[in-house]
Amino acid sequence: MDLKALIREIPDFPKPGIVFRDITTLLHNAEGLRYTIDLLVDQCRDWGAEQVIGIESRGFIFGVPLAYHLNAGFVPVRKPGKLPAAVHAIEYDLEYGTDRLEIHQDGLQPGCKVIIADDLIATGGTARATAELVQRIGCELVGFSFIVELKALGGRQQLPDVPIVSLVAYD
Repeated sequence: MDLKALIREIPDFPKPGIVFRDITTLLHNAEGLRYTIDLLVDQCRDWGAEQVIGIESRGFIFGVPLAYHLNAGFVPVRKPGKLPAAVHAIEYDLEYGTDRLEIHQDGLQPGCKVIIADDLIATGGTARATAELVQRIGCELVGFSFIVELKALGGRQQLPDVPIVSLVAYD
């Protein structure tokens, strides 16, 4: 199946010169969504994950069914103030400023094997920060799972040396 054909391209969004890769058109295509989840599961099955982390918010869309099919738990990583219990947090640099991610302190146990899932990897900053957070907790990062990779932005090179699945790549 040609997943690229199911991803809408929106020029000049969110600003001029950017081509936004909109996965909502993939999501509402039942066959495409099923194919995407099945392909992710097939490519991540042998990693031995015990938990799948979904990065807010589109990582939740793919992380939950991935966790379900891998017989793993699901743990959300969110922006500040969204989680109600005690959290571990990491602050990381953006192009202009900083951002912060949080995870419940009881979400991961040290030593567990973790996959980080998100819809897209661009510069890799958010995925890298999530990986650092996972490693600080004492977990073993076994891989990353993305639907879309924007290769020209070099995000893959910012990540730890573990398997990385991306289903659709744009140069």
